[in-house]
Amino acid sequence: MDAIDRKILATLQSEGRLSATDLAARVGLSLSPCHRRLRALEQAGVITDYRATIDPAKLGLGFSAIVFATLGEGSRDNVLSFETALFKVPEIIQAQRLFGDPDYMLHVITEDLATFQRLYDDSLLALPHVSRLSSTLVMKNVIQSRPFPI
Repeated sequence: MDAIDRKILATLQSEGRLSATDLAARVGLSLSPCHRRLRALEQAGVITDYRATIDPAKLGLGFSAIVFATLGEGSRDNVLSFETALFKVPEIIQAQRLFGDPDYMLHVITEDLATFQRLYDDSLLALPHVSRLSSTLVMKNVIQSRPFPI
């Protein structure tokens, strides 16, 4: 990956809807070489997806919490079972496995506190192999979806 590839990535992170022609102009390439580099970055797995950034509050999803989960036993089967079950809870918008205690950090978004409480009681506590959950409420997003420093 060279400086031009990094410029392509930096540009796409902030302006993902650019056409290939506009992208080529921004990074100082003609269309064909820019398109080849873009496809190579996609095929190499550097660019993994394209998506819109959506304001959750505009969808009525104004409540965020971070839930920390500790498993009773961290065996391979338990970890796989727990991680598979996470995909069945759409309100979990990000899940990260951690070193140490707790084992996982789950970013959860719902409409309001009452909806979160129901989700917590009905779905999160029912996740397999959980020995302990603790949560904290998000007061405000200060930095969100920040581009990587390329």
